[in-house]
Amino acid sequence: MLSDEVEPLEGLYRTMLRIRAFENAAETASQGGVSAFGKAADGRARVRGPLHLSTGQEAVPAGVCAHLRREDYLTSTHRGHGHTLAKGADLQRMMAELFGKASGFNGGKGGSMHIADFSVGMLGANGVVAAGMPIAVGAAHAQKLQRRDAITACFFGDGAINRGPFLEALNWARVFELPLLFVCEDNRWSATTASGSMTGGEGAAARALSLGIPAVQVDGNDVLAVHEAAGALVQAVRSGRGPRFLQAVTYRVKGHVSVDPAAYRDPQELHAALATDPIARARARYLAIPGAQAHTLDAIEREALAEVDAALAAADVAPWPQATAAFTDVQTTGAGQWR
Repeated sequence: MLSDEVEPLEGLYRTMLRIRAFENAAETASQGGVSAFGKAADGRARVRGPLHLSTGQEAVPAGVCAHLRREDYLTSTHRGHGHTLAKGADLQRMMAELFGKASGFNGGKGGSMHIADFSVGMLGANGVVAAGMPIAVGAAHAQKLQRRDAITACFFGDGAINRGPFLEALNWARVFELPLLFVCEDNRWSATTASGSMTGGEGAAARALSLGIPAVQVDGNDVLAVHEAAGALVQAVRSGRGPRFLQAVTYRVKGHVSVDPAAYRDPQELHAALATDPIARARARYLAIPGAQAHTLDAIEREALAEVDAALAAADVAPWPQATAAFTDVQTTGAGQWR
């Protein structure tokens, strides 16, 4: 009889593999390289706009979102593909959005940094650091006022903790006892600068504690550890005990954007980080379980790659947005009356 770890670990592994396969394919497509559908005749990049990859950080969205329901809300960052997929958004439509195609979530007008899928509670990625935090607070406050049986999860990076919205969001959530889980995806880099050199005090979790928000720090590359910690925090939030805070320490193995070689980084630091790869660790954990079979995980990987290949092919042939779409989804100021 297999261990009780097998079923949850298989599900978490599947989520991480889908994220990794998506990120690898999007990275290649953004650089104009060969993909499943072949290289474009003109050699142009197929992904439109900046692409911020979450490669190596897959355990955080997988472990957290496994505890979220469809009706729960989620806000993300400019590095948000993993959060979006883990929340249940359609992979094919997301790839189409990166390609700038009409079949994307936002009709090809949002791109990587502005993906949203309200149908699964994903309220949007955000190109501004920490800007998703007050949005999450507003969403959670609405849930409380409406007495809804739902919570909000707010993902942000370690760079966000040094911006004003961080303090404002945590303070409001604490004062009004909101159903909100703050998730600091601490990948130790803020664009091209190491976060530690810019951060005073003991870091993200310590700042949450100073405002009276219970906080937990966890190894963000251990998917079962993230899953366990997030489960306890989500249960506390869902039971009406106010906001909670998770600091998941991981590592950004890619550059700030997909075309950034990250030459500013110590190669030995990167080498050490790669040795803690969350997918490799989860695979080793799975295979250490008596009776577990490698072919099960191999099949999961093949399925993830096939799904992403299909998404690439569909996005490549999908139609471009009509020119008239430029005038939709925009705010009206009353046809000039305000003047």
